[in-house]
Amino acid sequence: MKIPPIDVKASEAVRAALSAIGRTEDLRFSPDNRLLAIAAFARKRCLILRIDVEMGSSGPGVTIHDFMELRSDSIGEVHGLDFIDDRTLVVANRDGQLAIFTLPVESMAGQAQEITALRRISGRPFCKLNTPGSVVVRHGPGGSVSLLVCNNYTHVVTRHVAIRWLGYRTSRNRPLLGNGLDIPDGIAISHDGQWIAVSSHGTRDVKLYRMSPSLGPDTEPAGVLQDAGYPHGVRFTDDDRHILVADAGSQLVHVYAGDGDWRGHRAPARSVAVLDEETFLRGRASPEEGGPKGLDIDRSNSVLAVTCEEQTLAFFALASVLGAFENCRQGKAIASA
Repeated sequence: MKIPPIDVKASEAVRAALSAIGRTEDLRFSPDNRLLAIAAFARKRCLILRIDVEMGSSGPGVTIHDFMELRSDSIGEVHGLDFIDDRTLVVANRDGQLAIFTLPVESMAGQAQEITALRRISGRPFCKLNTPGSVVVRHGPGGSVSLLVCNNYTHVVTRHVAIRWLGYRTSRNRPLLGNGLDIPDGIAISHDGQWIAVSSHGTRDVKLYRMSPSLGPDTEPAGVLQDAGYPHGVRFTDDDRHILVADAGSQLVHVYAGDGDWRGHRAPARSVAVLDEETFLRGRASPEEGGPKGLDIDRSNSVLAVTCEEQTLAFFALASVLGAFENCRQGKAIASA
């Protein structure tokens, strides 16, 4: 079923910037929910949008107030990105390294900004980054930040621990996951910090690993989300009871339901179309293309954002994506009130 997108308020300048960025990959909301970063893979830049998500009587609304294009010799074929904090962005370039930037958001105003990376990260001799794709940030003790990176064509997720007060110099670099992965293309960590979800393009599923100090490349996945098509972006809802997966080979986002324990195999509980057929077919260069790539849930847990080359950006009410699951949750909340 096709669900209706949210009508977005945006200027003609914002819409023109969105239509000009070409092939996209991941996108990510900032922790304060005021910025949205989009990876413009082909044009080797990032588009940063200043946004507002507000709840109204008829559901959530989205306003895009302004934008900024980030350019840098440290931004190449940018595939993945995540925020370390509200103004610090890590970028994963498939043709190179990770790069960490401070965003010059005070001078957005629809401008192109040439910026310099705070730090470039390439790994260490026995844990070199190789075709880095999606990246996710996990905060640790003592100002440390773990960067979990999908190395697309070496089929491994690596972990790089960067120390904030050392200018994000890495203190540890090691392979983290590999068992069962074939072109890891998207990654997410559950909100309770207990699960890592990794899209596996070649096996056409999403592998789930239980967070543990003993995690290593030989660790077997504890759970598998099946029938995911060609999975790319993946995200947990805020209660960790649902996982949303963007299927780049179809018009669909798949919804998987659980109780927070993601062990075992499961099929989608629901699938919704986020592209119309004409738009999808326009991007159908191969069976693996045409559908949604990047996917993120905003920090209020009310809006789903998706991106792909033929539909640069679309927003949907998360309740309409979850459908009966969300209605059930709201009913239980009312009953217990």
